[in-house]
Amino acid sequence: MPTIGQQFSQYRIVSPLGSGGMGEVYLAEDDQLHRKAALKFLASEFSSNSDHLQRFIREARAASALNHPNICTIYEIKADGDAPFIAMEYLEGETVSAMIRRRRRNVRQALDVANQVCSALVDAHEAGIVHRDIKPANIIITNRGQAKVLDFGLVKVVDGENFAINADQYLTKAGMIVGTASYMSPEQARGLDVDGRTDVWSLGVVLYEMLTGSLPFTGATSTDTIAAILTKSPVPPSQLSPNIPPEFERMVLKTLRSNRD
Repeated sequence: MPTIGQQFSQYRIVSPLGSGGMGEVYLAEDDQLHRKAALKFLASEFSSNSDHLQRFIREARAASALNHPNICTIYEIKADGDAPFIAMEYLEGETVSAMIRRRRRNVRQALDVANQVCSALVDAHEAGIVHRDIKPANIIITNRGQAKVLDFGLVKVVDGENFAINADQYLTKAGMIVGTASYMSPEQARGLDVDGRTDVWSLGVVLYEMLTGSLPFTGATSTDTIAAILTKSPVPPSQLSPNIPPEFERMVLKTLRSNRD
């Protein structure tokens, strides 16, 4: 992994920002444009694996194909060499997951997040792109109150003609479960084919959690959580937080209906 002060193209590493299952993210200074950037590096144990490298490249291409104020902007990708990375806009703010943990949430804020993330998803879905991993950790609220959707690593292209990667390059197939268990739609949890409605379900889970501080479907293990998603109905949010407007509650519960049709 990079070290402080190390140079990658025009980017100079400043400090680590975080890490995930497939790599790490660093704050960097763009010495050419004199701006901050976030560099996401693919972990060394994955960079030599062609499937993981293709997923990494796919994430950059998917996000860069979208130009929307509520989607994190991709600057460029460097896929060659020993340290593949994606350069993207650096966002100062707080993830929705951190806000939930700190109990910094209210109905008005949840409505605002809903509107902004829905706008981003409409743009993605119209381009034939399904995110498949909408969750609080993948939504950041900037210091100006702008919601930004991050991490298109599990993206699926619905229509190969709308995008540079065709159907043979999905890297995920029917019968394979991808995503984060608590936020999966029923069809996603069953490993079935998905479309934009799976992102709507996941956003519904995020909003439920923002409103109540609790997840609508839980279990002792991921398998138990998936079973709850497939067999149970969520407790109405107003039973956990009585100040929720009825119209908003109906909207959230509608997103969490098991039958997507």
